[in-house]
Amino acid sequence: MKRYILNSFVAAIILFAAACKPEIETPAGTTAGQANFSKYIAVGNSLTSGFADGGLYLEGQKVAYPNLIAAKMATVGGSTFTSPFFTDEHSNGSGYLALSALVNGTPTLTQVTDKLAYRDAAKHLDKYSGEIQNLGIPGMRVDLSFDPTLTFSAANPYFERLLTDAQVGKTNYFQFIQGRNHTFFSLWLGNNDVLGYATNGAVTVTGDPTTVLTDKVTFSSLYANLLNALTAGGQKGIVATIPDVTAIPYFNTVKPSLLLAAAKAANPAAQAVFIQTGTGAVRAATDEDLIRLPFQSAGLFGQGAIPYGLHPLNPIENKWVLDKDEVIKVKDYVNSYNSSIKSLATSKGLAIADTYSYFNQVKTGLNIQGIGINAAFISGGAFSLDGIHLTPRGNAVIANVFIDAINAKYDSTIPSVDITQYRGVKFPDK
Repeated sequence: MKRYILNSFVAAIILFAAACKPEIETPAGTTAGQANFSKYIAVGNSLTSGFADGGLYLEGQKVAYPNLIAAKMATVGGSTFTSPFFTDEHSNGSGYLALSALVNGTPTLTQVTDKLAYRDAAKHLDKYSGEIQNLGIPGMRVDLSFDPTLTFSAANPYFERLLTDAQVGKTNYFQFIQGRNHTFFSLWLGNNDVLGYATNGAVTVTGDPTTVLTDKVTFSSLYANLLNALTAGGQKGIVATIPDVTAIPYFNTVKPSLLLAAAKAANPAAQAVFIQTGTGAVRAATDEDLIRLPFQSAGLFGQGAIPYGLHPLNPIENKWVLDKDEVIKVKDYVNSYNSSIKSLATSKGLAIADTYSYFNQVKTGLNIQGIGINAAFISGGAFSLDGIHLTPRGNAVIANVFIDAINAKYDSTIPSVDITQYRGVKFPDK
C-alpha cells in the first residue's frame, strides 16, 4: 500500500479528536413553510457527493450534507432521498486516505485499497442504475456542466458510473440533471471552476480544462442557465456561495515559516525558503505564499547537492506554490463568481447558503453546539485528510448552514442536525 508520511513539524500541531457514531433525532412541531420538500434533488460536485479523504466511499456518501438535510426534511413533508451508494462489498469505492498510525509523533496516511469498486483495469467504477436525487459529481464545474464535446461524461469515472452505456459520451451534466420532477433543489457548483487552477499551483495544463479558470462572464451566463432549468416549473431551492479556496488546510498547513524553522533546526545556516513564482522569478517565500499540502509528503525539501527550496538556484517549483499574486487572482475570481451567484439567486427569490462566510469563520475558529471547529489539518474537525473536502462533522455543520438559510427564506422549521453525533478525522485504533 502507498504510504504518506507527514513531516514532524506538521505533527507538532496535530491533536486527537473524538470519533462519534452518527445518529439523528427528529424533533416534532415542524412546518415546510412556503416550500415543498416532497422531492428534493441536490446538484453539485464532490462536496455534494460526499467525497472525502481523497476518494469517494460509502461512509462519506452516507454523511454527505444533502443526505443529512433530506433526513431532516422528512419531518416537513420530505420523502425518500436516494443516493448512488456503493455496495457493502465495494464500500471503499475509489479508495481513500486513512490515518493509519502515529509513530514518534509523526502521523502516517495510508491509501485504502481493499473493497474497491473498480469494475475493470481502466478503473471504471461500478455502475449504478435507478432513480437518484443526490446528483453530486466529483470534479464537476459550471463550465463542464455544459461540455459541448460531451467527452467529460466518459472521462470522469464518477459521472460515467451513473450513465447508461447509451448516455456515455452523449450526455452532459446540464442534460443529466433535468427531467427529475423535483419540487426543491440545492445547487452548490462553481468551486471547481477555480479550485483546479489553485490546487495545480496556478499552472494550467494544455488539454486539461480542470486546471483553467472559468471566464467570469461565461460563469455568470452558464450559472443563470442552470437556475433557469432548475426553476422552470416554479420550484424553490437554495444555492450556495463558493468558499475561499485559499482558506482550506490544503493551502495553510505547509507554511514557509514552518519549513524554514525545520530547516534551521537541522542547519542553523539556513536563511530562507526560496520559491519560483508564476512569472518565473525566484525569491524568498513568506507566509503570504501558499504551499500545497502534498508537498509535505513529496520528500523534496532540502534534498540534493543544492538543497531543494533552500537555495535560489534550486527553488520550490511554481507547481507546488500559489504565490501571493496568484492568491490575489484566485480570490478575485471567487468574489466575482459569488457576486454572480448571489445576484442570480436573489433575482429568482431563492435562498442563499453563504458558505464563503462560513469557511472564513472556520479558518478563524468556531464553537458550534459546544464543539470547537477550525481549519487546522487533521485536528480542526471540519476537513478530511485531503485538506479540501469535509469530514462527517464538517458535513453536519454545512447541512445546518443550508438548513438555516432555507428556514429563514421560506419560513420553514427544518430541525438542525446534531453535529456532536458526527466524527471529525478518524484516528487509528490504539
